[in-house]
Amino acid sequence: MANGVEREVGLSIFSDEELSEMSGIKRSGDHIEVTCGCTSHRYGDAVGRLRVFLNGDLEITCECTPGCQEGKLTPAAFEKHSGRETARKWKNNVWVIVNGEKVPLYKTVLLKYYNQSSKTGNGSSRYQNGRVVHRDEFFRCSRCSKERRFRLRLKEECRAYHDALADMDWKCSDWPYDKITCDDDEERASRKVYRGCTRSPTCKGCTSCVCFGCETCRFSDCSCQTCIDFTRNAKA
Repeated sequence: MANGVEREVGLSIFSDEELSEMSGIKRSGDHIEVTCGCTSHRYGDAVGRLRVFLNGDLEITCECTPGCQEGKLTPAAFEKHSGRETARKWKNNVWVIVNGEKVPLYKTVLLKYYNQSSKTGNGSSRYQNGRVVHRDEFFRCSRCSKERRFRLRLKEECRAYHDALADMDWKCSDWPYDKITCDDDEERASRKVYRGCTRSPTCKGCTSCVCFGCETCRFSDCSCQTCIDFTRNAKA
């Protein structure tokens, strides 16, 4: 055990540095666990185990009493179960221990993958109308250095962008939409600001439109075994 972090074979969704001062960390295949709690002025501290999954899901196992029957809870449900008087502010009221102090979740890295949109049963992040939460991204041609837009609405479109990121020699003629060459004009800068985010058309990148790895954009047959790096061109 190093820096208080118990390790298991699996994905590393947070770095050791990010978690080094956090108490009760345990790594697993597709998530990490950390000791958490919520404080009620009437009932005191309710303690639990927070699981943070790679797809952004959050799940708390309540340990407020040895015989607690609540099972798996959302952070909002855990906040309510704890008897917190000012409920519905779980990002502020649910805490973890960092350097021996209670720190609200919103001040930690643990919400990095969280997406407030509704979750489907297969682990993908979606809005209530079923649309996958991926904004458009741009990728630069290795020959002419012009940027080309990739739409990321469908799994096939996500795969095309995924493969482009993995190809150091990607060029305009490989663009998966209309056939183009390096002689074709680049998209106007005034148009590039519109990235397809349903919350804000000019969004520069947030956890509501920049996916960190759902089943739509992860590909088990790829040797890289990682999700699309949507943040690579976030400042394009």
